[in-house]
Amino acid sequence: MSYKSLRACVNNLEKTGQLVRIKTELDPNLEIAEVHRRVYDAGGPALLFENVKGSPFPAVSNLYGTIERTEFIFRHTIKQVQKVIELKIDPINFLKKPGRYLGAPFTALKALPRKRWRVPVAYGETTIDQLPQIKSWPMDGGAFVTLPQVYTEDPDKSGVMAASNLGMYRIQLSGNSYIPNEEIGLHYQIHRGIGVHHEKYNKIDRPFKCSVFVGGLPSHTFSAIMPLPEGLTELTFAGMLAGRRFGYARRNGHVLSADADFCITGTIVKNLKKPEGPFGDHLGYYSLEHDFPVMKVDKVYHRKDAIWHFTVVGRPPQEDSSFGWMIHELVKNLAPQEFPGLVEINAVDAAGVHPLLLAIGQERYMPFRERRPEEILTIANRILGSGQTSLAKFLFIAAEGDAPVNAHDIPLFFKHVLERVDWSRDLHFQTKTTIDTLDYSGSGWNAGSKVVVACCGDKQRDLATELPTDFNLPKGYTNPTFCLPGILAVQAPKFTDYVTAQKELAQVTEQLAARTDLDNIPMIVLTEDPSFAAATLNNFVWVTFTRANPSHDLYGVNSFTEFKHWGCKGPLIIDARIKPHHAPPLVTDPTVSRRVDALFAEGGALHGIC
Repeated sequence: MSYKSLRACVNNLEKTGQLVRIKTELDPNLEIAEVHRRVYDAGGPALLFENVKGSPFPAVSNLYGTIERTEFIFRHTIKQVQKVIELKIDPINFLKKPGRYLGAPFTALKALPRKRWRVPVAYGETTIDQLPQIKSWPMDGGAFVTLPQVYTEDPDKSGVMAASNLGMYRIQLSGNSYIPNEEIGLHYQIHRGIGVHHEKYNKIDRPFKCSVFVGGLPSHTFSAIMPLPEGLTELTFAGMLAGRRFGYARRNGHVLSADADFCITGTIVKNLKKPEGPFGDHLGYYSLEHDFPVMKVDKVYHRKDAIWHFTVVGRPPQEDSSFGWMIHELVKNLAPQEFPGLVEINAVDAAGVHPLLLAIGQERYMPFRERRPEEILTIANRILGSGQTSLAKFLFIAAEGDAPVNAHDIPLFFKHVLERVDWSRDLHFQTKTTIDTLDYSGSGWNAGSKVVVACCGDKQRDLATELPTDFNLPKGYTNPTFCLPGILAVQAPKFTDYVTAQKELAQVTEQLAARTDLDNIPMIVLTEDPSFAAATLNNFVWVTFTRANPSHDLYGVNSFTEFKHWGCKGPLIIDARIKPHHAPPLVTDPTVSRRVDALFAEGGALHGIC
């Protein structure tokens, strides 16, 4: 049985012991987010905040706080939806396994959007300032909608089944120079679905109408972030995953999601941009203030029993990590079709997803000679040229068959690669290219570089877990600490600029080049705090791969350039220090933290929740 509303989902989770109600009044300015983070970190329940300061509406978060709860919410539909997606990608699958896909076409047909005359979301109207003004981090530019479903239509093909787009583009409700209750900010890039619509509207004399849905069936939220095959719309997908057709209506030229809890309607001003941000983002740093489109607000609708659905974004893992798990579950059987020769891929969540990909591929070229990276390089190029995986900065790809390896067992994967890698051969750079807009480690906004580490062949070395005898570093470089076997973190002086860094690293590599006992330490990471980087696996991948731009921050002992190929014969050095152009990391407000400490302490209103 699927849910008919967000309220039904909340009630079911409460009935099954997976949600708690918080009756104490809490402040949406930092306090609620701090409570959410602590409960999420403890693997705790979903949270219904019944008394949000300054708002008449309750708010819910952490619905997807564990994979088990996410699986529970979609337990009735996920398997059948997986089959539909597989058929959409390759209809030949039906001929190969007709028994598996027998009911799949009917699942899609029965999920088509349906116009509704009864529209619960149109029960009442409110204003932007009455919505829960959730602010998660101290430097955030204002309150944000963190789980929005933003709906727009193509001006050339109107209608929900034509070229409509439902996407999750964050919405700033307040702050900066937005006119209160009249304007909100939308954060999206031109290549996104809504951006394509925006470009078309710029060329015609028609208003660019937009609707922002919040809440509704859990499947509606997920459909806004799901990468879908061509020909399968977000609204149809939402209906399939819900086991209930997506209901919609039109009011004053706007589309309303009938089952949403809230719907903000308005018009995107085609030639107006205002500063949006900062915003504490999913890489664990702020995305900074930049100019983005503005929407003039028309109406704010809400249903009778409306619940504001939100999450808290920050250094991963966070609640939205479950979305990554869901996507993987739905498309895991399709990777070989999308990327021929690919066996497995892992967008490492703890590194912010896009900065680090680990992959395993088949190596079948020239089987009669010594194995070396060939086919896996072709696979790597395909990965970096496709969709969301094109945003990767570091792609490590290993060949299947050299030894048992698993891309989701991160320590094992690094051990496998570093035992075999040849830094003189296996590094392949793309410079002056695009990276994730939210990643400020590059050479400019949305600008940076990529590196592929492709390794294949027999084991070359055992990895060290202890320092060589009489190991020393130049002055200012201290506290060498192993993060993983063969990976050494070193405390380095504060980074000032790249000219100075290159001079300093020349001295470091020259001194290390004089040693002949470093082959068992193939990777060295420079950081401000090696103890922090080595404390957990998550710390290591986050520090190393979110703070480095491959073209600028990779150095090597005994490095060389040969016909435009750069490599090194000794350890690879990754400069993962914080640079002046980096965005600030997310740090909680100490006053709020102390206040929340008291809430969770014995005798506090939240004691015993998790």
